[in-house]
Parts: sequence; structure tokens; C-alpha cells
Amino acid sequence: MDFKYDVIVIGAGHAGNEAACAAANMGSKTLLITMDMNKIGQMSCNPAVGGIAKGQIVREIDALGGQMGIITDRSAIQFRMLNRSKGPAMWSPRSQSDRHEFIQQWIRTVSNTENLFIWQDTVKQLTLENGAVTGVITALGVEMKAKSVVLTAGTFLSGMIHLGKNQLVGGRISEPASFGITEQLKSFGFLTDRMKTGTPCRIDGKSIDFTKMTEQMGENDFHKFSFLDKEHRVLKQMSCWITNTNEQTHKEIRKGLEFSPLFNGQIQSIGPRYCPSIETKIVTFADKLSHQLFLEPEGVDSNEYYLNGFSSSLPIKTQIAAIQTIEGLENAQLFRPGYAIEFDFFHPTQLKHTLETKRIKNLFFAGQVNGTTGYEEAGGQGLIAGINAHINCAGGSEFTLARNEAYIGVLIDDLVTKGVDEPYRMFTSRAEYRLLLRQDDADMRLTEKGYQLGLATKNRFEQLETKKAIQEKLTDFINNTSIKPNDINGFLASINSTEIKNGCKLRDLILRPQLGIIDLASAVPSLQKEIDTIGLRKDEIIEATEVLLKYEGYIVREKLIAEKLLRLEHINIRGRIDYSTIQSLSTEARQKLDKIDPETIGQASRIPGISPSDVNILLVLLGR
Repeated sequence: MDFKYDVIVIGAGHAGNEAACAAANMGSKTLLITMDMNKIGQMSCNPAVGGIAKGQIVREIDALGGQMGIITDRSAIQFRMLNRSKGPAMWSPRSQSDRHEFIQQWIRTVSNTENLFIWQDTVKQLTLENGAVTGVITALGVEMKAKSVVLTAGTFLSGMIHLGKNQLVGGRISEPASFGITEQLKSFGFLTDRMKTGTPCRIDGKSIDFTKMTEQMGENDFHKFSFLDKEHRVLKQMSCWITNTNEQTHKEIRKGLEFSPLFNGQIQSIGPRYCPSIETKIVTFADKLSHQLFLEPEGVDSNEYYLNGFSSSLPIKTQIAAIQTIEGLENAQLFRPGYAIEFDFFHPTQLKHTLETKRIKNLFFAGQVNGTTGYEEAGGQGLIAGINAHINCAGGSEFTLARNEAYIGVLIDDLVTKGVDEPYRMFTSRAEYRLLLRQDDADMRLTEKGYQLGLATKNRFEQLETKKAIQEKLTDFINNTSIKPNDINGFLASINSTEIKNGCKLRDLILRPQLGIIDLASAVPSLQKEIDTIGLRKDEIIEATEVLLKYEGYIVREKLIAEKLLRLEHINIRGRIDYSTIQSLSTEARQKLDKIDPETIGQASRIPGISPSDVNILLVLLGR
């Protein structure tokens, strides 16, 4: 067996799998190293993919030729489009997955990807030569050579599990931690720190009284994650269930706070602000009498339920006592308690936008090792790291995404420019061009890029071209077809919409908030005839066309703003200025510019603490 590869990926989680598949599908001989081949793509926390802004990332991964969207659709047991009451920039797909099927789909995918090989082992050390990574050495003593290495170790680097006063070394419950890599990279000057995340208990469904809870059913329309035409909702669809904590729950939790690792000094690292533990909620929001909880099914053939909203590292007895005060959970039997986990991460300001490290050439970081949280954020990073790891081996221009091109671009730019002081989680509010980054148009934005890279398939690209042509044809029809008062006023009156006095284009009616293309087609035979010619992916195309028509003015304006600011992204600055000598810059600006060493003026402008006047000084200096 020849242990020589183009790309080695360390860790088979959500980042590692995307990185490995991307590099292999682009033509690199790739090795994926994992501790356990039966847990490839393990959903360590909740059994769900997507959500606010996260769903957009998954659609972007799919549009570029990644795997997460396809695998999520194949394992979906519930699908919902969140934020429907808001504008289309906020619509976010979310899917509950059958945890076991999700893993099986990942195992099938990586096992059947050409150029991709798997090795079950733990990496203890990187091999380096002349400032570049050359391979890895494993716990079994095997030395493997590679032109590029992608580190996606998740929570396993020096992982420490906390449950009450008990501390267990591990990367996940009942799984070992990994040691050696952090210590080695620290010796090369990498800045590292500790972060904390956590997970709730798992409850036996046979012990839950669902009659006391509110059922939350999924949706059964055309929406899904992947733009490819696959079977739709192949698994049995299941409901989630809503319940709430109460004052008695909070009382039981307070009894155990003195034993909580979060409050007794046992945990020193920073946890996620936007996904706090239940004990943190009780302390921070002391005036709240209840907190909403969601019981999420783990799979079709499983009685395991995930108690979303009750992440905890309290002692087991405290967790059980508190949970059994909750309506519907009075007789709850736990499969396992919640726990917290601390792990090593590397400050992401040490990375380029390609996710290659600045200190060591051909070494890439992706996922939680960069201080992020979430399967989706990890998958997006893994895809970009895998693409660029291949490019470093095979040649070509580095691949990055701008903030106006993708949420993945926003994510990576935030990481390498601003760094993290808590686990980073994506929100729509982080994207200044979110109207351009909708979930419905990810393929329009990114599939051509993926195809040019050699990652998105020809079939995927041809489907995009067909969709574009049909969408343009439907838009032209609506823009250029006139309607007379006598033909439409009866319908308008029936839906309490203002009647028209003169003829108008169909477009003018579509712009009304209460009218959609499907509504109008029921009263306009020629429009219905046009819709009937669409065929494949009809609902998806109609929705995308309607969004573009209704929000065209806003979209055009946002594009103009983005293009104006994008000019700063083309003014390269790295290596051109010695910031420490520029006294006209503020002290904070000199320190941060020197530390981060931004590639462009645009990136420099987004560094916290860099003022507009600092940016103007840099522009003047470059002009000179």
C-alpha cells in the first residue's frame, strides 16, 4: 500500500467530508482519516440541518457541487421553510434528519467517490519541510505523504467532557480525544485557545406523554435542499413537539448551580451566546418564568428524542429532576444526559481567505478548529478548504467567495478578518447583502462557478441553464402580456383587491403584495398555459421568478451598492505597507493591521477598530 496522496483530510465530520469529496471529485488522490468509520458524518448535536442563514449555506454547498444538501434530502424526516412571514431574504430551509440514515448516506457517498480513500486511525503529528506541510504521522505509526493537508478535527483536539463535577477526556461522549497536533502547531507560533459547546440529553420516546405537548408538523410542498432532481421525502415524515420549562423546573436547576461546571470555575472557556445552556438561561434571564423546548425525533426506527433548548452540563440527578417537572416529561427516561465539551481551536485570523494557514503552506483549517459552531458552517468551510487544497496540488487560481456572492463568503471573511471571541454562528444579520444571497437563487449565483472548477457536474450545470431559460421566458411573458379590466376585475373583486380602470401588464398585478403568479394564473388562461409548459421544477421556477419580479428594485439597488464597495476588494495591500511605521494611523489600527495583514483594502475596512479615516490614509499611501 502506497501512503502517498495529493490531499489528506483529518477528521470525517461535516467539514472533513465536504473537503475530501471536493478534492477527490476535482481529481486529487485524497485520503480521509477518521477514528471510526461507522461514524462518518455523525450529527454530534441536534439531528437537524439548516435554519436561519444556515439553510442558505447548505443550498450554496449544493449549488457549488457539495454533498450536504443531497444527503440531507435523502435522510429528511421533516422539512420546514422558516421565516415565511418575512421577506424572501429571510426565508431559511430547515430539515430534521434520521440520524442513522444521515450517517449511512455519508458512508455510501465517501465510499463510492472516485479518488477518495479512507483510513481509520488518529493523527498525532504533521510532517513539515521548508515551511510547508508534507504529510502526517498517525497513532499507529504510519507516515503518510501529501501535497496538502486539511485539518477538520472538530471538538476532538484535547477534548474534555464536563458533566457536573465529573471530567472525562474525549471528543464526544464515549469517544477518545486527540492530542499532539495542537502542541506541535503552538510550537510553530500558532495562536490557540479553548472553546466550549454542549448538547442536551436524549430521551426515550416511550416515556414521553405527547398529549400534553403541541405538535409541530412539517411541510409537504416542493421545497428541499438540493437543486438536483432526486426522490422527494423518501422517508416517513415525523413531527416535532413543543413544551416549556416552568418555575419548578427553574427551581430544580438552581439547586444544582453550585455543581455546574459553568458556574463553579471548572469551565474557563467561552460558550455560544446564541445557543446557551439551560442553566445559563435561568441565570441570565432570571425574570423569565418559562423557556420553550422542542422534542426532535432522532429517526424513523428510533425512540430517541433530542430535547432542543435544554443543553446542560449539570449533574445527572439535577438534569433528571428538572426534566421531570416539564409537562409531558414527568416520567421521562433518559438514554443519556446532556454534557458540555471544551476543545482547542486556532484563531482564524491566522488564515487566508482560501483557509490555508499563513504560517505553514498547504495546510488548511476548516470547521470547529476555526472557532465556529454548526454543521452548516463546518460544511461550507470544508468545501472551500477542499477546493483550494486540490488547487494547491494541481495548479490554478485560488478560489474564494466574496461577501456579495455567498453566505459562505461572509462566514470566511468574518473569520479571517474579525476573528472570534465566542463560537461563531451564522445569522442573516451578518450579511449586508442578504437580499442578493437568498436561498432560492444559490444555484444562479454559484453553480457556474462550481462547474468551472470541475466540481459541479455537467448535468447540474445543464439543469441550471434550462432553469435560466425557462425563468427568463416566464418573466418576459409576464412583463409583456397585457390584461384588460373586463378580464380581471371580477377576480380582483373576489379577493378584495383594487380593480383596474385601464389595461395593464400582468407584471403590474404581480407587484401587488396579495397577488402571486399562481393566484393570477387561475384567472388568466394565457398565463396558466405558459406555466403548464414549464414541466420540471415548475414550483421552484415560479417562486424564484415571483421573488425577482416583486423585489427587482431593491435587488438592483443592493447590487449597485455591492459593486461600488467591491472596488476596494481589488486594491491589494498585503506586503505593500509597513503598518508599524505609519504614525498617522491610530495605534489600534497599526496593531490590528500588522496582526491580520489584510489582503485588500476592502478586508482592512472590515477589521474591528479600523476607522474610515484609517482606510483613507491607506488609500493615500497606496496612491503615493
